[in-house]
Amino acid sequence: MNKFFKSIRLKLFFRICIVILIFLLFLIVVNNAVIETYFYYKKTQTIMDLIGKINSIESEYSGKELKKKLDYLCLENDLDIVITENGNEKYSSAENFINSFPKNEDVNYDVNYSIFNKNNILYSKDNTTIRRTSASDTGLDFILSVSKLNQVDTLYIRIPIFVVYESLTISSEFLIIVGIISMIAAGIYSFILVNRFTKPILDLREMTTRIKDMDFSEKFTENNDDEIGELGKNINALSDKLEATINQLKKNNMELERDIEEKSKIDEMRKQFISDVSHELKTPIALIEGYAEGLIENVNTDEESRNFYANVILDEANKMDKLVKRLLELMKLENEEISFNDNNFDIISLLNSVVTKLKFMTDENNIDIDFDDNKSVMVYADEFYIEQVISNYYTNAIKNIQEIDGKKEIKVSVVRRGKNYRVSIFNTGKNIEEENLIRIWNRFYKEDKSRTRLKGGNGIGLALVKAIMVKYNKEYGVINKENGVEFYFEISSKK
Repeated sequence: MNKFFKSIRLKLFFRICIVILIFLLFLIVVNNAVIETYFYYKKTQTIMDLIGKINSIESEYSGKELKKKLDYLCLENDLDIVITENGNEKYSSAENFINSFPKNEDVNYDVNYSIFNKNNILYSKDNTTIRRTSASDTGLDFILSVSKLNQVDTLYIRIPIFVVYESLTISSEFLIIVGIISMIAAGIYSFILVNRFTKPILDLREMTTRIKDMDFSEKFTENNDDEIGELGKNINALSDKLEATINQLKKNNMELERDIEEKSKIDEMRKQFISDVSHELKTPIALIEGYAEGLIENVNTDEESRNFYANVILDEANKMDKLVKRLLELMKLENEEISFNDNNFDIISLLNSVVTKLKFMTDENNIDIDFDDNKSVMVYADEFYIEQVISNYYTNAIKNIQEIDGKKEIKVSVVRRGKNYRVSIFNTGKNIEEENLIRIWNRFYKEDKSRTRLKGGNGIGLALVKAIMVKYNKEYGVINKENGVEFYFEISSKK
């Protein structure tokens, strides 16, 4: 509410109304104070004109024609006229008017007439005296003019002045009525005018408030050619420049943060890589070192033992090489240093290739494979990396399969899901503990702590799957089934 009373719109409206009210009051005061003086001035001028006319009429007309002309003047000007000749009435427009005046008085002198109280003289010059007087018998005010027409005739003109007070009263009442109507009309008009005038200013205030809060979406749209329009255009230009400058600063800041983050990631990746490699290479290095010392010291002299030692060293070296390469690949994927080469290819054909390639492992473990390869499903992705996902899932199923109801089974399926296909690989066996369903995707995590090195696996395969799927922004995961575990991932259909 306090903000409303401080509004420029309300202040301007009240100030316009006050100016209008002062102007109307001024008119009323002027009407009452000046109009009376102006009335006497105009009546004096009228009397002087009438004296000239009557003098001219009297010299031209006589008898009935004179009376007719003088009667017309009286009616036309709302006054009384008396003309005397040597003190005798020659013409009178009102009864007993002449009897009120003393006889044989010189009008050029200040005569105190018997029935009049001497009052203000309005004019006295050239044988004519005009004064404001009051009748002693009635108390009415009027203007009395006494003048010489010639050497023998005297002209008396009487004009009632009660009309001036009546006119003042009517005029004041009229001004009050007009003033009230004018105030209402002016108030409505000023309200409309103020709203129209202040709207651009309020829009500019709203706009600058938004700019203060870093919101540059608001623009001044009023098409004004005045100072406010020019101000609006300047604020628009300022807003655009501020927005461009702040956006550039944000961009530079983001690039700087990215550079710092990239450097930090590289440093972190280097530290993580060294830590991971050091952790994973302890065992193979120890094995290689032990068997190499055995060969050097000829612990076993027979050819078969030496070949065994050499094969162990070679196998561990291959595992170390494979581990390092997979770690490097994972690091690059996680840090988005690899770009996929996506193309259309047949996912069924790729699955069949992996199943065929690892057939010796499934045959060794007497595993039944449930896979319908008698169809074609075209998808869009990088075939090389999708093969790694499938290989990791498939080898993981082989290594963790268990016999359920006298049967070991791996089931491979491809199902349409909207614009994607879901590839699932199921193996019979025990379920994964609930708290480990997320942990298995971390590098070097092994749910079965007793798993031997001969069984294979270094905990990087599922981390690679996760990195590839995250980069593709596709769903992946694992689901515990009634008699086994199902790993899945989704892939886009043919482009």
